[in-house]
Order: sequence, then structure tokens, then C-alpha cells
Amino acid sequence: MLSSAPARFLPTIRIVCVFCGAIGLCGILFAQSQPTGPRAQQLYSQAKASEAAGDTAAAIAYYEQIIKIAPRLAPAYNNLGLLYFRQARYEQAVAVLEQGLKVAPKLSSAHALLGIAYFQLNRYEDARPHLEAALRANPADENAALLLGKDLMNLNDFSAAADVLQELAKRQPANQEVWYLLGKVYMKLSEHALTKMNALDPDSVLVHEMSGEIMEGMKNYDGALVEYKKAVEIAPTRPGTHYMLGNVYYQLSAWDAAIEQFEAELRNDPSNCKAEAVIGNILLEQRRETDQALADLDKALASCPNLSQAHTDRGRALLKLSRNDEAVKELQIAEQDTPDDTATHFYLAQAYRAMGQAEQAKSEMQLFSKLEEARHAATAKRAQEVIKEKEDLH
Repeated sequence: MLSSAPARFLPTIRIVCVFCGAIGLCGILFAQSQPTGPRAQQLYSQAKASEAAGDTAAAIAYYEQIIKIAPRLAPAYNNLGLLYFRQARYEQAVAVLEQGLKVAPKLSSAHALLGIAYFQLNRYEDARPHLEAALRANPADENAALLLGKDLMNLNDFSAAADVLQELAKRQPANQEVWYLLGKVYMKLSEHALTKMNALDPDSVLVHEMSGEIMEGMKNYDGALVEYKKAVEIAPTRPGTHYMLGNVYYQLSAWDAAIEQFEAELRNDPSNCKAEAVIGNILLEQRRETDQALADLDKALASCPNLSQAHTDRGRALLKLSRNDEAVKELQIAEQDTPDDTATHFYLAQAYRAMGQAEQAKSEMQLFSKLEEARHAATAKRAQEVIKEKEDLH
């Protein structure tokens, strides 16, 4: 019910606005109570009937008349603004809703709709306070939070956008759009930080490291190599620089160069368990020195027991050494940590088979096949979307 209506009128309308993607989709829910004045009651009934019949123009005219005879009835402004909004008449929607808020400044439904209307007009500065007001009135309104995040991004207030989207991601962890927007925000924050760093010292090790990380995130490994090499040249004994360079070599399957950099990293920082673990992984990938690989992985896990990939690799090494019981236990740890990792299920199936446990091996292979099919299907779908996009452009 709308408590902002004047005493001589009972609440008439409650507006619920839902924002989906870039287009506002709003619906009107009419309360059972109606205006007590006979003329206003008649106009209300006619507006309602016109809307039901799809005659929006007539409904607009009736609500305009209601406002004339009951200018303090805030919900009527909401309904009229909503009808304008649904016809993409955003300027008129804004004008009416602003009038309504003069009558009832705390009417959250009007703030939400007005924020959306301003956003549709690309008036992001005007949209912000209304979306913030709507969210303060209803902190659980995830649609208002999503739109506010987008609005803040358009205002280049990426820090504020990050706060809003981070909170929304906690409530909607499966919402891909939220994570996409959050990723864009983080990229913008990184770019902004890099610009500031360049202004202070464009040839510092930190600038080259950040530039390399940005390029690596975009899978521009050649560019990342150039930046990380410069970082190593400037600060060859700085912890972290050799690891970053080694990781790019690893992505490019340049195994020997990668090992060289990870070993240099360990000389600078003997506690870098990730470097130790990756060396073990490379030795396994090269199918050589399994005992040494196991030693490296043991050392890495002794310092960092939560390295899931290291548990998988240790299981692989134990499997190669025919220590199947130990391999199963290690791979089970990895499976518990990363149940969607196809490689873990594959190696676990091999370990069970080596132990003569056919049913367990079969079960793991079924999981492996199911996950692989899902991965291939997702890849194929993305490829089809890219092809279609190119065809549409031509």
C-alpha cells in the first residue's frame, strides 16, 4: 500500500519495476482499494479498463484527468509516468515522475522508475541519486543494484561500481552478467592505476609488471614477455618478477625457459611454493625425472597444502611410480578441491584401474566424459556465436 497518498484518498496503485538488461520492463499491480471520490473512482476504473484493452493513449488521458482533480495523489503520477515509460516517452515520464516526487519525496517506486528513465536517456548523473534512493529504500532490490552498477560505470566511477557489483555478486553468484560487468570494472581500475603509475615513473618495475599482467590477461603473451623481461632487467633480484616471466613461458609451453625463470625465482624467494609446484608440473609434462618432480611437489605442498593442481600432479607422479594407493589418496584430495577438473577424474580412473577397482574406474571415466562433453559443447556454442556474429556484420 502507498502511505504517501493524502488522507481523503486511499492508495490506488503499487508499482513494481524490474530492470532486465538494457531495457526496463515494468508492470502495474493495482490494489483492491480505489479513490473514494466518485469522479476519481470513475476515472480510475476507466484507466484500468483502457489498459486492459491495450488502449494506452486513453489510459494516459484518464490518469492526466485524475492528477488534475487530485494533484496530491502521488501514485497517479507513478502510473502515468510508467505508461509514458512503456511507450519510450522518457522525457515525459521524467517530467511526470519528478512532479510525483515533489508530492511524495520518499516514494521509492518513483525513484526506481525515474532512475531507469534517466538511464534510458543517457542522463547518468541524474539517474544516480534516484537509483541510490531506490536501493536505500529496498537494499534487496537486485535489479536496482545492477542498473546502479551500470550507471556508475558510465559515470566512470569505477570504485563505487565495484562496491555495488561485488555486493550483488555475493547475492547472485550464478549471474554471469554481474561477473562480466565486475570484470570490466576491474580492467578499468587497472588501466586507471597504470595511467597514474606511468605519470609517476613510466620505466619502473611496477609499471612493467602491471603492463605485463594486463597483456597476459588478454592472452597477449608476446607483449607480456616484453614487459616482464624489462621488469627482470630492472630488478633481477625482486621477488615475483622471474615468476611472472616464467609463467608466460609456461603458457607458451617453452618448458626450459620456464624452468630457468622459476629456478631464478626460488633463488630470490625460496618460499615461493607455486614456483616449486610448477617446476614439478613441467617435469611431468616433459615425462622426465619423475622422482625429482615428486620431490618438488612434496616441497611445494609442505608449504602450501591448498594447491589443488599440485595435488593432481603429485597423484600423477605417484601413479607413474606405481604407488597406486598413495596416488588415489592424493587425487581424491584434488577431486574434493576441484570436482569439475576433468584431468583429476581421468588420472583417478587410471589409478583405480591399476588397483583392479573396475567399478570406481568406470565411475570416474563417466564423470570425465560428462565434463569433457560439456566443455566441448560450450566451446562449440561460442564458436557458432562468433561465426554468426561475423555473418551478421557482413
